[in-house]
Amino acid sequence: MPKIVDHDERRRELLSAARRVIVRDGIDAATTRAIAKEAGYSNGVLAHYFADKDEILLSALRQSHQRIRDRLTGKVGGRSGLAALRELLLDNLPLDGERTHETRLEVSFWSRSLASERLAEVQRTEAGELRAAVRELLGQARAAGELRTDDGLDDLTEHLLALVDGLSLHLLLYPGRLARADVERLMLRAVDRL
Repeated sequence: MPKIVDHDERRRELLSAARRVIVRDGIDAATTRAIAKEAGYSNGVLAHYFADKDEILLSALRQSHQRIRDRLTGKVGGRSGLAALRELLLDNLPLDGERTHETRLEVSFWSRSLASERLAEVQRTEAGELRAAVRELLGQARAAGELRTDDGLDDLTEHLLALVDGLSLHLLLYPGRLARADVERLMLRAVDRL
């Protein structure tokens, strides 16, 4: 009797293996051979599910972004304005093991995206969604009278997103200089100053 294969499950396994290789060894080490080995399959199995390495990488990045969106929906649900903004911003910082892996994955794509328009477009789309969410929550906060600043929403949005990126990089690159508690404190202080 032939073995029944759950193709969606196998695809998820392959993408999880790709994420592990990228986070552990770097994006350049995420060859189809390395991903297949990590997943416990042959290269031929990868070829059955993905056209090429870029498709695997893009799919792994999109899957990571979807997991983040799903998690955020639960955290932000029922909140608005600054309360929701705090949750959104903190969730985008590498404050635990899961978010550290997500941040390492994301940052791994940045340099590669500079040379690949296809990857850059995915990055821009995802970053655009995050930017829109931050701006929307700032707008809610302003409408509710929660903001003390008269700064424009676009400027505030860019400032907060730059802070997320900068704090994330500093935590990953200089772990002896900043602790997770420091990063969380700095982000909350920035929101409280609004």
